[in-house]
Amino acid sequence: MSPEMMSNEMVIRMQGKAQVVAEYRGIEIYTDQRPEAGGDGSAPEPFTLFLASIGTCAGIYVMKFCQTRGIPTEGIVIRERILPDPANPARVGRVELTIEVPPEFPEKYHEALIRAADGCAVKKAIQNPFEIGVRTVVRD
Repeated sequence: MSPEMMSNEMVIRMQGKAQVVAEYRGIEIYTDQRPEAGGDGSAPEPFTLFLASIGTCAGIYVMKFCQTRGIPTEGIVIRERILPDPANPARVGRVELTIEVPPEFPEKYHEALIRAADGCAVKKAIQNPFEIGVRTVVRD
């Protein structure tokens, strides 16, 4: 397998009673379940990480937008609201991102900041879903 393909592989390990760890490019990402779901609550649940990836991805795009224009990012906060689906409250119906900027943030960039956040790769992947294949193999 080429080095490029290896860099795209994530290894997932079961660890502890409800902990699952993903290793990717030398970084370990821990997940766990709430105690009421059988875990220890020692790390975020996988779906929480998924939701956080939306806001943090938008944050990276907002940050890069500001940095390329020499605009300080101190005081910029993105608030992410997760709203239930009215037809099925157990499901997410909508995710809303609100970019809060300090009073000195240039008003001429308010709309451009929204466009920057909209460029988020995670948002694009959700809106244009990819296939997920699952299979079982026997290791040697």
